[in-house]
Amino acid sequence: MRALLVVNPAATTTSARTRDVLIHALASEMKLEAVTTEYRGHARDLARRAAESDDMDLVVALGGDGTVNEVVNGLLHHGPDPERLPRLAVVPGGSTNVFARALGLPNDAVEATGAILDALRDRTERTVGLGLAAGTPGTDDEGVPSRWFTFCAGFGFDAGVIGRVEQHRERGKRSTHALYVRQAFRQFVNEPHRRRGKITLERPGAEPVSDLALSIVCNTAPWTYLGNRPVYASPDASFDTALDVLALSRLSTPAVARYATQLLTSSPERGPRGKHALRLHDVTDFTLHSKVPLPFQMDGDHLGLRTSVTFTGVRRALRVIV
Repeated sequence: MRALLVVNPAATTTSARTRDVLIHALASEMKLEAVTTEYRGHARDLARRAAESDDMDLVVALGGDGTVNEVVNGLLHHGPDPERLPRLAVVPGGSTNVFARALGLPNDAVEATGAILDALRDRTERTVGLGLAAGTPGTDDEGVPSRWFTFCAGFGFDAGVIGRVEQHRERGKRSTHALYVRQAFRQFVNEPHRRRGKITLERPGAEPVSDLALSIVCNTAPWTYLGNRPVYASPDASFDTALDVLALSRLSTPAVARYATQLLTSSPERGPRGKHALRLHDVTDFTLHSKVPLPFQMDGDHLGLRTSVTFTGVRRALRVIV
């Protein structure tokens, strides 16, 4: 087997020594080419070249969810083709590692590598569905390139939180759960659209839903983790279905307190609910419009401001080693 290992040297939970051990372990079982990323988008470029080659069987992403997202977008640059494209394996190296943990992999990089090697020996894999977000035709964002996401996207409040966290990381702050909590509070205090949301959700065969203040799109559950605690925004979301949506029409102090409590106590059987909560399951196509530019994120990566995003849930998009 020939494999490409894409290594993010800035991965927050793996040291250089640990990465050397992982590379040695993988190289003992396959013909391995290990490449360290050098710039934003490098992982995508490496994965694209692997997808366009004729002899690459596997691409291993060593890093956090951002690295995984880049690799997935490189592999699917020409569209999904599970039988032809190299398979994907993920070694978690970030602070949260939502995608890897949703696949059932250990959150420890060494243990995850062992699980991947066992899966390769046993020839176990699964084909997962992914989300695709694109600029909406006829809007100012129609020229925005389409992009795949593995576990979630957000339009509005949660994307604003991620944008704040990224600003602090650029100033040298570590990405911790405490940092996310602090920035979520500050985003809430400064949120200009708490009382009346600016987002409208449109989907074929249904009436538009307007005045939404928050919208979270999930491709799997859990939505994220706080330490070892899984958080379920859309408990029914799955890699085997299309996309799920949780949207809130109000972000008043009582509403936020209620829904935050529901998120912190959520489970695979029960997520946020209430008269201000819109929940959709297994939705293939829909669009989110905003009356004003709002922050947008995918897989925890802040992508700037948008006024409209069109989503597609694509079943059986990519083979993953598990």
